[in-house]
Amino acid sequence: MQQSGNSAINYHTPVLLNEAIEGLNIKPGGIYVDCTFGGGGHSLAILQQLHENGKLYVFDQDAAAKKNLPDDERIIFIPQNFRHLQKFLRLQKITKVDGILADLGVSSHQFDEAGRGFSIRYDAELDMRMDQREAVTAATVLSNFTEQQLHKMFEQYGEVTNSKTLAKTIVAQRALAPIRTINEFKQAVKAVVKGNPQKYFAQVFQALRIQVNDELGALKELLEQSTTLLQPPGRIAIITFHSLEDRIVKTFFKSGSFSETEADEVYGTRPESPFLIITKKPIVPGEKELKQNPRSRSAKLRVAELK
Repeated sequence: MQQSGNSAINYHTPVLLNEAIEGLNIKPGGIYVDCTFGGGGHSLAILQQLHENGKLYVFDQDAAAKKNLPDDERIIFIPQNFRHLQKFLRLQKITKVDGILADLGVSSHQFDEAGRGFSIRYDAELDMRMDQREAVTAATVLSNFTEQQLHKMFEQYGEVTNSKTLAKTIVAQRALAPIRTINEFKQAVKAVVKGNPQKYFAQVFQALRIQVNDELGALKELLEQSTTLLQPPGRIAIITFHSLEDRIVKTFFKSGSFSETEADEVYGTRPESPFLIITKKPIVPGEKELKQNPRSRSAKLRVAELK
C-alpha cells in the first residue's frame, strides 16, 4: 500500500481520526464506505484495520481527491456526491455494508486553493462548487436569488445577525454592477458588515457554500440511505462542523427521522429509532489535536449502530 509523496498530508489533515476509527468498530473482513475521501487520511486508517478480504468504497465529488488514492486493490474510488451512495454501490454489486464514515468538513486543500473561491483570504471568482461538474456557483446564487431567498439563506445557513439588511444590500448593489468575485462582494457589502469582519464573512461564506452544494440535503439523503445499507450491527460515524449539520445527525440517530417525534397522546410512547446511539454526547477534539490542527476546533463526532 503506497502513497505518492506527501500530497494527501498537504491536502487535508484528518479530524478526530482515532476516535472515528474506534467508533466504527471495524471487522477485518468487512465492507466499509468513506463518503468523503478527501486526502484519504481516514481511509488509510480503515485499510490498516482490514485484512485482504476487506473492501473500502470511497466517494468524493471533487475530482482532485483521486490523486490521493493509495495503490491498494481493496479500495474502490467512486467520483460522486455521497447522496448517490446506494445507487453507485449497487453498480458495484454491493447492497449491504458494515460501516459508513463521513467527515463533512471542507478539505484544507479546497480552502487553500485560491481559485476555488471558498476562502475570504484570496480574491477569486465566487465559485464554491465542490463538484466542478455542477452549474450553480456562489456568483449565480448572488445574481439570481430574490431578496427574500437571500435573507432566508444567510439567516438559516450562516446564522448571520443582520441577514435581512445584507440581502437588501446585495440586491441594491447588484443592480449597479455585477458581483462576480470575492473582492467585488466584499466591496458591495462593506457598509453592513457587523462585528469582526473575519467572523462575519466566514458565516456569510458558509451559508453560500451550503446553498451551492446543497450540503444539508445531501446529508439527509445519506442518513436515510444508511438505514437500509448498513448490515446490523453496522455503524455510521459522522463528523460535523456546524450546529445545523450536528442537529440533523443528532435528531436522525435519536428518532430515525428529521423532526423530533411527538409522543403518542394515549400511550406516551415514541416510534423507536433504528439506531443504538454509541456516543451519548458528541466527541470533540482534545487539546493536542486542537494545537496541531486549529481547523478541527468546531468538529463533533457522533456514532450510531443499526439495531
